[in-house]
Amino acid sequence: MNKEVNAIAYTPSPPYYAVIFTSLRTEVDDGYGEMADQMVELAKKQSGYLGHESARVGLGITVSYWESLDAIRNWKMVSEHLFAQRMGREKWYSSYKTRICLVERDYGFELEN
Repeated sequence: MNKEVNAIAYTPSPPYYAVIFTSLRTEVDDGYGEMADQMVELAKKQSGYLGHESARVGLGITVSYWESLDAIRNWKMVSEHLFAQRMGREKWYSSYKTRICLVERDYGFELEN
């Protein structure tokens, strides 16, 4: 797993799952960054977590990678994650959408230095 910030996540050979979370923020910041950092650290400790990638310029997109649907279900039910979800609906997001996908194939390129 690639631990670098702003890096492409290292994932195993497919199949595995991707959770794509897209969001639009409200004007309220009140603890959002700290909570986001806490959720990343907590997700990394979950069984079945493989990595994640995230970007925000207006529209926010976070893709997390998981070994199984059970791992995704378990992550969704972690009490701290449930709290963050509630705060997102109440304060931080004007809208969001979550999509869960089976990754059947992946490929890439990396420039060698």
